[in-house]
Amino acid sequence: MSAESIEKTRFTRWIEILKIAWPLIVANSFWNLQLTIDRIYLSNYSTESLAAALSVMGVFWVPMALLQQTAAYLMTFVAQYVGAKQEEKIGAAVWQSLYLSIGGGLLMLLLIPLSGPLFTWIGHSPNVRILETDYFVALCSSALPTALIGSASGFYTGLGRTQIIIWINCAGLVCNIILDYILIFGHFGFPAMGIAGAGYATSLSNWFAAFLGLWLLLKNEHELRYRVRSLWRFNFALMTRFIRYGLPSGLQWSLEGLAFTVFLIFIGRMNNGDAGLAASSIVVTVMLLGILPALGVAQAVLVLVGRYLGEKKPNEAEKCVWSGLEVAGAYIFVMGLSFALFPGFYLSWFQNSNDPALWNQVSRIVPLLFLYVAVFTNFDNMNLVFSFALKGAGDTRFVSLVALTLPWPIMVWPTWQMKDWDHALFWAWGAASLFIVSQALVFHRRFAGGKWKEMSVIN
Repeated sequence: MSAESIEKTRFTRWIEILKIAWPLIVANSFWNLQLTIDRIYLSNYSTESLAAALSVMGVFWVPMALLQQTAAYLMTFVAQYVGAKQEEKIGAAVWQSLYLSIGGGLLMLLLIPLSGPLFTWIGHSPNVRILETDYFVALCSSALPTALIGSASGFYTGLGRTQIIIWINCAGLVCNIILDYILIFGHFGFPAMGIAGAGYATSLSNWFAAFLGLWLLLKNEHELRYRVRSLWRFNFALMTRFIRYGLPSGLQWSLEGLAFTVFLIFIGRMNNGDAGLAASSIVVTVMLLGILPALGVAQAVLVLVGRYLGEKKPNEAEKCVWSGLEVAGAYIFVMGLSFALFPGFYLSWFQNSNDPALWNQVSRIVPLLFLYVAVFTNFDNMNLVFSFALKGAGDTRFVSLVALTLPWPIMVWPTWQMKDWDHALFWAWGAASLFIVSQALVFHRRFAGGKWKEMSVIN
């Protein structure tokens, strides 16, 4: 085969990935834009609210990621059913995902009475602690609709019809922008609720997006082809299989979120904790501009791996993974350069003059943290693509095991040991960077071993 034909084959695979990925990239960008606007509004309200928002999202994300990502694992079942030409079984899998979303979303409400003691134990400054509690209580009401969105998105992602997800996320974004403006600052007769208003805006906008997603999901065309209305009954055998593979997938996100939350707790307990949290909040928010598009590519890789394994074509699945790594890597490299070269541009989005002393500290920290991000996001691209490829095959237990064991000795424990050092914040981010690099190498080794090629989540 000539070099020219090899390039054409590679180009064809890039196109195959991007056809599925570009709507997911746009949809994830909408979600990131929603998060960024939240943070910009809160930074204009107060810098302390910005610090509180990051730590709360870390705590909230631990159970929320477990629920949402378990429900969204529906995409693997759908992709493998499509590849195996068993589309009539998809409806039953959809309902198991919905039942998980509803049950888990209701259980999340039980966390509300624990919010006060929880954030008292975390031990941030008293002003930040009050804001954290208010925000967490408001966010808990968003768990159920967020999980339902995960189910609906998993269905469409598994089919490869990812354009519809754009409309679902866009609806949530527009609604959230409007409600943020009204509820955070108090307009049109509503009281100014500050950070709590941001939480309730998120909840209401997610309910709107969830209703839209379910309405689209239950349309007649989906009943005729996938039986999404008639196969509504609880299926114990299928639910058991769904939990067997989906729960470890959700655990990966939850366990990594738990480790990062503890990491942030230790940052908040450093000598300059409020400034460190606020600076970290800005950097993480901007970092998602690079990570979330790569996440869209990784999701497309998962769909294609599932589909090709359903068709019994493991070698094609392997090729699409390497192509996905190339596509996502090119974008992340460019974004990393922008973080390193133009930190002031991103920092200007969050500027607040209400507390000049705190903002002065934050503005000196952020450009240095961006240098870490510029380096380790290139390895995080490997984490996303390889871990999603493994999950597309059903190798979810290994992925969750890595998330359970790797971050604590490499990132969390060193941060605790270094929290009283000079320049402790920068040592901590160095430990976080080392964790990202180490995880990338572990996932690469597992993928290269090839065991995933023999796996399947369907009968």
